[in-house]
Amino acid sequence: QVHLVESGGGLVQPGGSLRVSCAASGFGLGDYAIGWFRQAPGKEREEVSCVTKGDGTTTYGDSVKGRFTISRDNAKNTVYLIMNNLKPEDTAVYYCAINIPGICGNEYDYWGRGTQVTVSA
Repeated sequence: QVHLVESGGGLVQPGGSLRVSCAASGFGLGDYAIGWFRQAPGKEREEVSCVTKGDGTTTYGDSVKGRFTISRDNAKNTVYLIMNNLKPEDTAVYYCAINIPGICGNEYDYWGRGTQVTVSA
């Protein structure tokens, strides 16, 4: 069975920081590319960040560059998204997903259920 479970979301003040986690079971995360996505009500799903397998190259969406960092811990079978300098427009449900061929920016094969991040004063 393939499962992805996000956690760590919550309410944070503007300018604050938060780390969300994506824990995998049934497979090893190190064999795949892992992407973080977000979707706010009434808006299109947005790719936030991704890390490839192999050399671990990372990519970031323009709206989060310099503020967010993706980190993969293969030993814990978990990938993290560290979010700094959070803004109200970062409010969304955050999802993780895997790409089996290990390539970012391609179609994704499995998704978690998401974790809510709310940035508000």
